[in-house]
Amino acid sequence: MATPDEIIQPYVTTIEADGRRYNVSVRILYDGIEYIGRLWFADEAWDDVGLPDRSALPGRSREEVITLAKRLTPAELVKRHRRAQAEKRRFIGLRKHTDEILAKIRYLNQVAVSMRAGLLDVEGAAQEIDLTEKQLHGLIDKLSEHAGKSET
Repeated sequence: MATPDEIIQPYVTTIEADGRRYNVSVRILYDGIEYIGRLWFADEAWDDVGLPDRSALPGRSREEVITLAKRLTPAELVKRHRRAQAEKRRFIGLRKHTDEILAKIRYLNQVAVSMRAGLLDVEGAAQEIDLTEKQLHGLIDKLSEHAGKSET
């Protein structure tokens, strides 16, 4: 079973929009059922986390999500970037951190469900649940580092 710790964000391409160049990457996480990709647009001239597109690219594997992202044409990526600009969140760091917490919660639940269904051994699942709970506590302890920090 894949874990939420395996979140990756590979580079897809670079686009030009509104006179600026943006590096496009796809942030991929496993939610316990499928891999979910979200495009991120980072201005080449800035050193920031970038701007996420709220639309998801679901797939059965990381490779499938990357393939879906790479299949988008430059014109489609520019449209997605404009949509991301129009729906821009101010607290991107907090959102990214919150997404990680939610992914851990989903994983924790999936492990518990799989254990109760007899798909995982009780001892191994209990260790995984304990480890995931500790990781969740660590993430929650760091929430204040992101709270109130606007990336506008």
